Amino acid sequence: MRARRHLISVDDLPDEDLDALVRRGAEFAAGGAERDRPLREHVVGILFRRTSTRTRTAFSAGALRLGAQVISYGPDDLQENTGESVEDTARVLSGMLDVLVARTAASEAELRVFASQQRMSVVNAMSEAEHPTQALADLTTLLGHFGRIEGLRVLYVGEGNNTASALSLALSRFPDTELHLRTPEGYGLHPRYLEQAALSAKDRGGHVEQRHDMTALPSVDVIYTTRWQTTGTTKADPDWRTAFAPFQADEALLATSPEAVFLHDLPAHRGEEVTAAVLDGPRSLAFEQAQNKYHSARAVLEWCTGGPR
Repeated sequence: MRARRHLISVDDLPDEDLDALVRRGAEFAAGGAERDRPLREHVVGILFRRTSTRTRTAFSAGALRLGAQVISYGPDDLQENTGESVEDTARVLSGMLDVLVARTAASEAELRVFASQQRMSVVNAMSEAEHPTQALADLTTLLGHFGRIEGLRVLYVGEGNNTASALSLALSRFPDTELHLRTPEGYGLHPRYLEQAALSAKDRGGHVEQRHDMTALPSVDVIYTTRWQTTGTTKADPDWRTAFAPFQADEALLATSPEAVFLHDLPAHRGEEVTAAVLDGPRSLAFEQAQNKYHSARAVLEWCTGGPR
């Protein structure tokens, strides 16, 4: 039996696999030829305990287009709700599924329990701390637009959430890249991810830094924001919007880098973290980025089941 490939964290991927997944996603996005339904003998489980438009549809449609059969589970469908352990659930599902794509919004540790068996690949479709498939879609979008990732400069504005952590781990693995994080005080990137990304970037001639103000902004190629209220989370401070207000992606922010494109992982709240003029403007790649969730999902499913790397 072949060893199963899991995607729990960007950090788990060797450099060559990270690069191959991004490039394969870009090939799919460009209309590159697929193998003849490579998942036609496979069954893919889609477990989402949290709401999802793009990621759930991307993996469901991607699996079907690659020839797999799909079984979807909602938050109340498995016997975990009646006390069955994650270990027992994983043991049972792994005897019936080839891949489990799971959005838990819980800790990464639970996904690693699912991945502890040797028969079923596990894909993290968003956990509390990291959203690795979003980072793959982000880099696929950058590669498709710029023709490269190496040397790109990215300004990330807003909360240091699971999208930011995955982006920091992924972008910092490519030579000469820069990631400038501007986050409200108390809402920054977790030190674990910041330190790891900074070390990774330094080893490759790049740079990662975080500040908690919007002064002295660098000139960049990409400006990126996400919604301020991350899926499945709440903020303890009732006045948190006041802290976030200076970090809105508006026309003035885009003017600081006149050639930069704009990214947003969606869903967006126009008038909150981003203005309509920016999100719907000519420099926005947000909806192309959303489409790339589907292309990246196909690349991940193909990779998990032994396809191109």
